[in-house]
Amino acid sequence: MPAKSKAQQKAAGAALSARRGDTPKSDLKGASLDMFETMSEAELEELAETSHDDLPEKRD
Repeated sequence: MPAKSKAQQKAAGAALSARRGDTPKSDLKGASLDMFETMSEAELEELAETSHDDLPEKRD
């Protein structure tokens, strides 16, 4: 499932970083915290690796 917006792709990247222990969970907020708590590392990788060249900044 590719990301639908740049904001979603960035939030997934932040959650993935925390999941891997590269950044503290306490740095997460909003969507990235929700993603961290509900998605697997594989799901986060799939969203985070989406090319954001053709994505809108935010999804309406």
